[in-house]
Amino acid sequence: MRHENYRKGRIVDASEIDNLATVAEPKAAVDIPAVEADAPHLRAQLISPAVIAGLVRLGESVLIMSLSLVIAVQYVEAFGLDELLRYGALTLAVGCALPVMMQTAGLYSVRALLRTTDQMTRVSVVWSILFAGIFAVVFFDKAGEAFSRLWLASWFLGGLSAMFIYRLIVSHLVRRWNADGRLDRRAVIVGGGQPAADLVEALAATRNKDISIVGLFDDRGNDRSPPMVAGLRKIGSVAGLLKFARTRRVDLLIVTLPLTAETRLLQVLKQLWVLPADIRLSAYSQKLRYRPRAYSWIGNVPFLDAFDKPLSGWGAFLKAVEDKVIASLAIVALSPVMALVALAIKLDSRGPVIFRQKRYGFNNELIEVYKFRSMYVDKADVDARKLVTRDDPRVTRVGRFIRRTSLDELPQFFNVLKGSLSLVGPRPHATQAKAHEQLYDEVVESYFARHRVKPGITGWAQINGWRGETDTAEKIQRRVEHDLFYIENWSLFLDLYILAKTPFVLIDPETAY
Repeated sequence: MRHENYRKGRIVDASEIDNLATVAEPKAAVDIPAVEADAPHLRAQLISPAVIAGLVRLGESVLIMSLSLVIAVQYVEAFGLDELLRYGALTLAVGCALPVMMQTAGLYSVRALLRTTDQMTRVSVVWSILFAGIFAVVFFDKAGEAFSRLWLASWFLGGLSAMFIYRLIVSHLVRRWNADGRLDRRAVIVGGGQPAADLVEALAATRNKDISIVGLFDDRGNDRSPPMVAGLRKIGSVAGLLKFARTRRVDLLIVTLPLTAETRLLQVLKQLWVLPADIRLSAYSQKLRYRPRAYSWIGNVPFLDAFDKPLSGWGAFLKAVEDKVIASLAIVALSPVMALVALAIKLDSRGPVIFRQKRYGFNNELIEVYKFRSMYVDKADVDARKLVTRDDPRVTRVGRFIRRTSLDELPQFFNVLKGSLSLVGPRPHATQAKAHEQLYDEVVESYFARHRVKPGITGWAQINGWRGETDTAEKIQRRVEHDLFYIENWSLFLDLYILAKTPFVLIDPETAY
């Protein structure tokens, strides 16, 4: 089944669940076959409707203003500074008024962008009303001689044609994203039985929802939690959900456990909060009612917010732009330094210049991280089972220098361009890295919560003194605490502050060797 109409939402049919996973008995791990080739939309990243609307709004406004000035330059005689100010002022006014009027007419919603014929009719009406207003202002202000009638007519017709073409392109893209399931949030329900059935039926009946429910997870046996609830298949246990969410895109976790079951609810939330997804508590079947402003809503169904995805919507978009732009500039600016480091490594010891290592990335997925090689080839520790210590004999002469100065990390700017790393975030740790002979996730209970965002080249922990060796439980604990603080308090300004402070931290080599 494919997405046909945005914001109608849907319950994924049981036959589709058969392609995702087998029914698992309580406490059993969920079995997820490799179906990506047959259903790539199951892993496709969500595209925020708010970001789409914002970009369409900006693009349309810039398009109309640019067209105005191009026509003015072509058709207005002796176009100088006075004409630029006069025509530019009216152009700017239209450029600001147009998105407001389009928004009022509902022409930036994804539903409108999907309906090509309907939106073209409404675009024509809005553009005509806007120009009627311009003619009225020019007439009553007696400014007819100040503006070229040929310019106005050309702008009206050219602007309408340009918006038609622009929106046809946008509609094509939005329809493709909608068909791939990238506009609906993919949701799963945690908890079964009658509360889950009531919620599913309520969501199916509501309008203007933007979720697709893909399955249900519950630890209880079939006697208390039937294997099929309102057309939804029980895929597995809560523990199985962690595996499911790390191999398939899950945007929203809906917990239907009653608020009165506080102990069980806390146990479930403690398991789920490490996932990069919004977590909502169903308030539909609760007898205790709060004021409307206490709830968040999907359609007309109420929910209580438990946890929010750390980065979504404009936040995720701005961070992606930040990563790509700054990483590209850094590669260009630092390319001579990287060339010299590569040459020094090649002259100092045999072997490749670049060292590739598997590390945990976003959502606990394995990624390959690039570094300049700092160890002898025959002594390299790919899994980082043994931490590098001061005067470690495995490290080359050049390796000691580039590790102290963090020059060995420079190739990770290419990881940022590939999308596996961010500029700022929790540092990615090797799969077998240990503190006091224990894996990091065994030392710190909330360790995997730091994987709710992409790992970074630098981070809040690094600029606050927790850089380098993590050989004790306290060091990794403090690093995780700083990583979680960054995740919960992310902002673009915090990223820029960390980036600005990082070079000064690198001057002190005491914690890196």
